[in-house]
Amino acid sequence: MRANHGSAGRHRRSHGVIGVVVGAMVAVGSPAWAIDVKLSPEEAKKALEAGRAPMEKANSPEDVKKVLQQASLVTRVGADPEKDQCGASAILRTKRYRLEAFGRQEAAESKKQKKDVRMPEEFIQKVVDMPNMEVEVQLCGDDEYFAEKADIVFQQKGKNIRPVDISPADRGRKNEGAGPAYRSRFTARFGYESFDPNAKTTVIVTLQDGQTMQFDADFSKVK
Repeated sequence: MRANHGSAGRHRRSHGVIGVVVGAMVAVGSPAWAIDVKLSPEEAKKALEAGRAPMEKANSPEDVKKVLQQASLVTRVGADPEKDQCGASAILRTKRYRLEAFGRQEAAESKKQKKDVRMPEEFIQKVVDMPNMEVEVQLCGDDEYFAEKADIVFQQKGKNIRPVDISPADRGRKNEGAGPAYRSRFTARFGYESFDPNAKTTVIVTLQDGQTMQFDADFSKVK
């Protein structure tokens, strides 16, 4: 709570476009799949390799940036933030996302240490056993505290699916260009058992002042 900043008035000013970006970096793969809730050891190994390979080929900061930008496209649904920074979009931190991120880290550390570096098996198994999918949500609004107590649900087949927990939103940072003045982020975690990983989904975000936004996300195209 930040009562000294005038919460009620603040949220009344939080009109304008709200964009949702769930930040993640994942390696490139097939464009048609479904979120993998269960991964075999062999599938986990392939995910690590899929993340490692493009990073091994990156030989400059520009190459690395391109790898990360391209990777982020794989699990993004909705608008492209590169074209519309406050458009509605989302990137999901799935199990494959985390394993592929491990693979990129392996490649980066291998180059740095000039020897092969691999993640410990227990780290990999921990990801495979994860019960929740994490999403990082980015919102745009007109006040630096507009995202306080923001909420998010997945809607599937007319049912609202709530996250296991939601972390407090960051203080908003200045936006460049036209549109809402600030961007803020918060993280939510959804239990894999609570939603259909193959279903078309509507993501609904609600601010403290009651303002809502929503966009469709086809989970069947995210791995």
